[in-house]
Amino acid sequence: MALPPGPTDGFDLGGSDESLALMRDCFGRFGDTYRVFAPSRGVYNYVINHPDDIKRVLLSNHRNYTKGEGMDRVKILLGNGIMTSEGDFWRRQRRMMQPAFHRRVIDQFAGLIDEVNEKFAERWAASAARREPINLTDDVSELTLEIVLRSIFGSDLARIEQQMGANPFEVVAKETNRDLKFAFRFRSLAKLVAEVIQRRRREPEAHFDFLAMLMATRDRDSGEPMADKEMIDEVLTLIVAGHETTAAALTWTWYLVSQHPGVASALESESDRVTAERLGLDAAESLSYAHQVIQEALRLYPPGWLLTRRTIEADELGGYAIGPRSDVFISPYMLHRHPAFWSDAEEFKPERFAGVDAAERHRFSYIPFAVGPRHCIGEGLAMFEMLVHVHRMSQRFRLTRASDEPIELEAQINLRPRSNLMMTVALR
Repeated sequence: MALPPGPTDGFDLGGSDESLALMRDCFGRFGDTYRVFAPSRGVYNYVINHPDDIKRVLLSNHRNYTKGEGMDRVKILLGNGIMTSEGDFWRRQRRMMQPAFHRRVIDQFAGLIDEVNEKFAERWAASAARREPINLTDDVSELTLEIVLRSIFGSDLARIEQQMGANPFEVVAKETNRDLKFAFRFRSLAKLVAEVIQRRRREPEAHFDFLAMLMATRDRDSGEPMADKEMIDEVLTLIVAGHETTAAALTWTWYLVSQHPGVASALESESDRVTAERLGLDAAESLSYAHQVIQEALRLYPPGWLLTRRTIEADELGGYAIGPRSDVFISPYMLHRHPAFWSDAEEFKPERFAGVDAAERHRFSYIPFAVGPRHCIGEGLAMFEMLVHVHRMSQRFRLTRASDEPIELEAQINLRPRSNLMMTVALR
C-alpha cells in the first residue's frame, strides 16, 4: 500500500508557532492525509483531516490508539490525571469522576457562576465610567480561573488565600509560559491540595464542590476511594483544563462579536428577552443565539487546536497504511475550516449552527471538545459558564476593539491571540 504524500522539508508538528501555518500549506497541497518528517525524533508523523478518519481514530477504533506526541511534557505539569492517563487506570478514574459532571450537579453551580460574572460586570462598568479600555484577555482569564477554583475548593479557597496572603493558584492566569519553570511552580501547589484534603478529613463538614465529590467517590468494582496522589493529579488537571480553554474561547468569542455589529445586536436582543436574575442550566441552554455564537467561535478558533494519538497496531487511514507506534495528528482548526464540510469556511456565521445546516453536517466535522470516549469531561460546565457570561455581559455592555491592529495567532498548547485583546466598554 502506498505511503501518504508530504513535504520534502520536515518540521516538528506542534513544536513551534509555525506549525499551524505549515499545516495549512500542507493541507492545501496534499489534502486530507499526509505525512511529515519530524527532525527532533527522526520519524514520520501523520496528519488526517477527513471526518471519517477522525471518527476511526477517536471512536470506532479508539482502542488501537494511545495519547501521542507531547504527552510527556503535559505529564510533568498534570501528573497522571484523566488528560494524560491510559488504559484501565484512565477508565477507572473517568468512571469515578463522571457523576460530578452530571447535569443535575452542574446546575448547582449556577449561583457561583452568576456571582463571579457580577463581580466582573461591576469592574467593567467602572472602566466604562472612566472611559478606560479593559484588558479582556486578562479579565476572562481571571474570571474563569475564579470559577474553576471556587467550584473545586468551595469555601476552602478563601481559607487558602488568607493563609498564604494571596491566591497561590493565580500563577495559572498570571504566567502564560508553559515551560518547565511553570510546571515546577504549579506542581508545588500539590502540597496545598494535600493539606486541604487532610484538613477536611480531620474536620468533617459539608462541602459542595468538586474536591468533596472526588473524596466521596468510590470505585464501583472494588469500593475503594481514590488515593490522595490520584485525587491531587485530578484536581490539578481540572484547574488547568477547566481554566485555559474556556478563557481562550471567551477571548475569541468577544473578538469575533466586536467585529460583527449585527451579531452583537442580535446577542443583545436575545439577552434583553431573558430577564431572570439567575440562569440555571436549562435557561442558559435556551439562549439559542448565544449558543450559536459560541459554537461558531469554537469552530474558527478551537482552543485545543491540535490533538495527537499514537497507534498501537498498524492501521489504515485515508487509504494509506499507518505503521504501529506512529503518531497521528488531528487539527480541529483545520477540520473546522475544511471546505468540503463547511460553506464559507473562513467566515463568522453563527447561524450555520441552526436549522438544516446543523442537521446535515458530518458529525465528526466539528470536535472542539474532542469526541469519543476521551471527549472533554467538562464540556457541559464550560458551555454553561460561557453562555451565562456572554448573556450577562451582552445585557449590560457593548464591546469594541480598542485598536485595529491585526490579530496574530499563538498556536502553542492552546490557540489564543499572541497579544492581549484590549476592549472599549460602553454601557448599553
